[in-house]
Amino acid sequence: MFNLLSVSIGIVALIGAMIGFFPLLGWMNWVIVPISLMGVGFGILSRSDTGRKLNGFVLVVAIIRLVMGGGLF
Repeated sequence: MFNLLSVSIGIVALIGAMIGFFPLLGWMNWVIVPISLMGVGFGILSRSDTGRKLNGFVLVVAIIRLVMGGGLF
């Protein structure tokens, strides 16, 4: 059950991260990072690691985009 919830959160976060790659929408990654962290938390509680991997990927992508845009450092 937690894995299904984690994968669902990951899909929503991935769509948001893809939208956040467009110019002038990089601020959206500030919203995606906490959502993805919540998905990782649910993924840790599940037996399967699919949701955890998906949310971890989205988290890395969003943080890299923030660093590229100058919003993190």
